[in-house]
Amino acid sequence: MCDTLCVLGDGVTLFAKNSDRPRSEPQVATAYGRRRAGSTLRTQYLEIPDTDVASTVLSRPTWLWGAEHGLNEHRVAIGNEMIFTLDDPRREPPALIGMDLVRLGLERGRSAEHALEVITTLLGRHGQGGIGDEIHGLSYWSSFMIADPRSAWILETSGSTWAARPVVSGAAISNRLTLRRDWTRASADVLPGTDIDTWRHPGLPTAFADTRLSASRAFVQRAGTSTVSGCDPRVVIGALRHHGTGPWGVPGRPSSDPPPPAPAVDEAASDGTGWTLCLHAGDTAVTTASMVALLPADPGIAGRAWMALGSPCVSVYVPVPVPSTGPAPAALPAVVADPGIWHRFASVRDAVGHDAELLAVVRAELSTLEDALWDEADQLGTDPSAWEQFGARTSRSVPDALDALAAAGIGRPKTAS
Repeated sequence: MCDTLCVLGDGVTLFAKNSDRPRSEPQVATAYGRRRAGSTLRTQYLEIPDTDVASTVLSRPTWLWGAEHGLNEHRVAIGNEMIFTLDDPRREPPALIGMDLVRLGLERGRSAEHALEVITTLLGRHGQGGIGDEIHGLSYWSSFMIADPRSAWILETSGSTWAARPVVSGAAISNRLTLRRDWTRASADVLPGTDIDTWRHPGLPTAFADTRLSASRAFVQRAGTSTVSGCDPRVVIGALRHHGTGPWGVPGRPSSDPPPPAPAVDEAASDGTGWTLCLHAGDTAVTTASMVALLPADPGIAGRAWMALGSPCVSVYVPVPVPSTGPAPAALPAVVADPGIWHRFASVRDAVGHDAELLAVVRAELSTLEDALWDEADQLGTDPSAWEQFGARTSRSVPDALDALAAAGIGRPKTAS
């Protein structure tokens, strides 16, 4: 379960994704430097030929080689979604999974269109298959949002079959097929004029995705008509914290309204009840990580990403630099790569539950820190040493905020096992 969106501005693209996975599965951010081509590369299930690769920042579940989302030194960002079609993924042997393709697209793609070519070529060469959810033993296909500073693509797959279309001004995807006859590129086995919705399995409801897709599309539509907030990362974070009552929790913009409670979830419901952008679907899935990236076309303007561990409503979006163009990885704050910190945020999420009053206490503590981090990061530019010092301070201040919540009885203390 995931939700991804992008908005194309004038020489800048806003990209955002909530990664929804099993509630106990840690997902952290990691920076990788450039790598020279070697003989072979080990993905989750396959060994494939290696190539020269770009430096990347990837957000990935700790047991996976691949990534749920990320960006590279060329300012390409990619995120994937779990989807199902008439083709049964359980029948396919282990091959490349969607998260492998996200990472490979970012390691090799120099633009959104090139990353699309990378992913679809790999699909044709190696196929798609294998478990992508270890806890539930689940195999599935993936759709992808692929963006760069001037363009974006939606790619939907079923095994090694695929179709894609360019994004005009903005778009959103979720856990369902969204293409119809509007695709412009496809694998050779897709006949001209095919309605991609005919790939959809009639016995698998999509209401759990439709509710979230409606909310993210509404944000994209509003952003696309606003010259002020169209590519404002603060505004999109409010949308990523959507609990069914609208955007809230916008960094730097205090609201007089208390945070809404996380929605109650009826596990048996198929009408979308409780399936919001900031997902709290019991043992089925929750939002385990989130990323926002601002991708300017002008190389003289610093790009930026913001990474959150766990549910957006009870987390902090930590500013991180775009990947470097040299051999060294980007200077990420260590806190966004720490599974222990992920577990502490998860314990806050579990302590809050559906209690709106506790959520208000959490946001009061974390919003103050989040606002300060964003304001400080705005002054850093591209100086690696400044980012290293910022990262060191951030890796102290985030645990301090979690300590304060633990002292109030919300979440796990630092010394707990």
